[in-house]
Amino acid sequence: MRVSIVDYGVGNLHSISKGLERAGARVEVIRDFSKLPEAECIVFPGVGAFGAAMEQLRPVSDEVRGAILSGTPALGVCLGMQILFDRSDESAGSGLSILRGDVRRLKGDRIPHMGWNDVQHSDDPLFDGVPQGSKFYYANSFVCHPMGKIGISETHYGETFVSAVRNGPLCGVQFHPEKSGSIGLKLLSNFVRIAEESA
Repeated sequence: MRVSIVDYGVGNLHSISKGLERAGARVEVIRDFSKLPEAECIVFPGVGAFGAAMEQLRPVSDEVRGAILSGTPALGVCLGMQILFDRSDESAGSGLSILRGDVRRLKGDRIPHMGWNDVQHSDDPLFDGVPQGSKFYYANSFVCHPMGKIGISETHYGETFVSAVRNGPLCGVQFHPEKSGSIGLKLLSNFVRIAEESA
């Protein structure tokens, strides 16, 4: 499975690239977004801000949305999960609107939410082999509020929020699996398997 990682122009993509390679994927970093609609599998990483990321993606948003809705597997990590939704409190303008719902500022005593927190998950293939209550690494000030029953895990920090979603081969996680050690690598391996099985 060749995984195309979207480079919004902000941040270091080394960790997510290496994590996916260790999970068995062949990785390419995409800076020419016109190539995204033809990608075999897309990963939206967790770097940058909602508005800045969407400014980069806007020219191809319709094509990317169409590809994913037609079955191209994709994973959104942190910000990458948030831009899959309709809108965000962080920035004006719409997201990719692949998933219905919005993104709101997290209600916590200390924002941003930085560090390790446990995840309570449902019996979903994305979490195969991940023990209940496993800790993943977070770095976020906003969380997703999906419409519909696509949430597959929850985390509590100030409030209980959806920390992972899945709709077929489209997955999103609010935490950073690439920074979460062996348990994060297990989740990335599960995603690669889901993506391969959908091809």
